[in-house]
Amino acid sequence: MLTNSLLAGALGAAYLTVLVLQLNPHVPVFSDTTWRWFLTLGMLYGVHLSVTFYLVIVAREFFALDGLSPGWASVRVLAWLAAVAAAVAATLMWLNVDGFSAALTESAAERMTRGAIATTGSAIVLLVIAIAHYSFGRRGSRGAAAVFVLVTIASVGLPLAARGKAVPRDPTPVSLGSDPERPTEAGSRVVMLLFDGASLDYVWPRVAEGRLPNFARLLEKGAWMDLATIRPTQPDPVWTSVATGMYPSHTGVRSAAYYARGDDRPLDLLPDHCFSHVLVHLGFVRDEPSSAAAWRARPIWGILADAGMRVGVVRWSLTFPAPEVPGFVVSDRFHLLAGSIAAFERAAYPPEVLGQVQAAFSSVPSPEERSSDVERAALLRDQGYSRAMRELRATEDPRFVALRYEGLDTVSHYYWRYSQPSRMLRSVSEADRQRYGQAVDRHYAYLDAEIGEALGTLQPGDLLAVVSGFGMQPLNPLKETVGRLMGDPDFSGTHERAPDGFMLISGASVEPGRRQRGSIVDVTPTLLYFLGLPIARDMDGFARADLFTKAFTAERPIAFIPTYHR
Repeated sequence: MLTNSLLAGALGAAYLTVLVLQLNPHVPVFSDTTWRWFLTLGMLYGVHLSVTFYLVIVAREFFALDGLSPGWASVRVLAWLAAVAAAVAATLMWLNVDGFSAALTESAAERMTRGAIATTGSAIVLLVIAIAHYSFGRRGSRGAAAVFVLVTIASVGLPLAARGKAVPRDPTPVSLGSDPERPTEAGSRVVMLLFDGASLDYVWPRVAEGRLPNFARLLEKGAWMDLATIRPTQPDPVWTSVATGMYPSHTGVRSAAYYARGDDRPLDLLPDHCFSHVLVHLGFVRDEPSSAAAWRARPIWGILADAGMRVGVVRWSLTFPAPEVPGFVVSDRFHLLAGSIAAFERAAYPPEVLGQVQAAFSSVPSPEERSSDVERAALLRDQGYSRAMRELRATEDPRFVALRYEGLDTVSHYYWRYSQPSRMLRSVSEADRQRYGQAVDRHYAYLDAEIGEALGTLQPGDLLAVVSGFGMQPLNPLKETVGRLMGDPDFSGTHERAPDGFMLISGASVEPGRRQRGSIVDVTPTLLYFLGLPIARDMDGFARADLFTKAFTAERPIAFIPTYHR
C-alpha cells in the first residue's frame, strides 16, 4: 500500500511539473531547472499526495468486506490513483490556461490547451483501465500492466510534446525614458492617482453615508467604469499593463521571479488553484522582485516624453532604476533605498531632486516601526511620496503626473476582517474590532482627501484620472485556514481572484455617468486620445472615447499608428 501511494504521489508531482513547464515556456524540458522543480514539487505535493492516497487505501481496507492485498506496484490500485491524479491535473490545466490567458502568448495558450486535452484524454483512458480491471479481472497480467504503463507515460509525455521546445524570451529591454533635453510644449494636463486595492463596492456604501465627499464628487459629476484586471493579480504586472495598454504576454512582466533551490533560472508564473505560493512561504522556493529591465513595451510617460511633454511619475511599479525623462521620476523603491550608497543615486531622476525627495520622507518610519504598526507605516509612506510629488510638481510643471498609493492595499490585507466582520467566518473579538475596525476606512478617508486636493489643482481643460488596478475581497475560509496552519493568520483580505478595479475621470471634456465595464489596458489608450496622440495598433486596450462629451470627440477623431515600441 505504501509503495503504490508513493508511486501515485510521484506521478502527481510529475503532472504539476508539466503544468509549471506549460506556464513557463522559456524553460527547456531537459534541463536542471525541470528536475529541480520536480524535486521541489515532490517534496511538498508529492509527499502530501502520497499520504492522502495511503490514507484512502487504508480506509478502503477498513470498511471493505474483501481484502485488497496489492502488490508492490499494483495496476489494480495504481490505475484508480493515476486516473484521479490525471483528472485533477487536467482540471488545473484548464483553470490555469483560462485564468492566465492575459499572461500567456497566443502560441503558449494554444499549446497548453492541447496539453490539457491530452491530459484529459489520458485521465479517461486510465479510468477505463481501472474499471475494466476491476470488472473483468482481479489478478493482473503482463499485457494489462504494459498498457497501463504506456498510458501513464503518455499522460506525461503528450502534454510535454504539445508544449514543444523552449521558446526563449525577448532579451532586449525597452527604454522607459526619453531624451531629457527634448523640447517640450504647454497644453492640457493629466493628473493620475493610482490606488492599489481600492474597490467601488467598498466606496459606494460610504459615499451614501456622506463619508467620502470627494469620491462622491467624482461619481456624481465625472465619468466612471469598472475595470477588469488580470491574473496573477500582483501590482507589478497590473501597473505595467496599465502603463502600456498591453497585457503581460506583451509587456514581459508577468509576476515576480521564482527560483527553485540551487537554480539560477527564474520562473514567471506559479500554478493557480493549488496553493502554490505555500512553496514560497515554506522556503521551498524563493521569490525576487522584478526591475525596470523586465519591461518589453513603452510606458505612457515615455510615449508622452517623446511627443514633447514634460512628465512626472512617482512610485509607479518597476521604475527602478529611475529612467531619464524631461521632468522627474521617483521610483517605487525610494523609501527602501534611503541610506544606501550606489543604489540610492538611481532611485530618482534627475539626481538633483534626491535631497528634495529625501526631505519629504523625514517622517517615514524605521524598519522596527514598520513591523510594529502596519497602518501607520503604510500611511506615512504614502504621505512621503505625496509630499515629494507636490514639491516636484511645483518646480517642474509637467503636463502629465502620476502618483501611486500602495498603503490601502497593505492595510486591507491585514485589517479587512475588522472592517467587515460579518462577512468573515473567523470570529473577531470586540477589543480588536474597536482597535482595528476603522483602519481601512481611515485610509480611504486619506485617499479621499488626496482626491480633493488634486481636484483643487485642476485648470480648465485638465483631466483627473483616479485608477484602481484591482480591488480587494475577503479570503475564502479554506485559504484563511491554510494561512493559520502556515503560521500566517494576519492576512484576511486578498485580490488573488482578480476583483475589478475602476477608473474615475473628471474634467470639462468629460460626459458624466457610468460607462460599460472596461479593462486596465484601456487606461493608457484613453489618456493618449485625450492628449491628442494616436493609439498604437499593437496595444490590447481601446480608447474609451465614450467617456468624453460629443463636442470633444467631434473635434478629435481616433488616430492610429502601428506601434510605439522602439
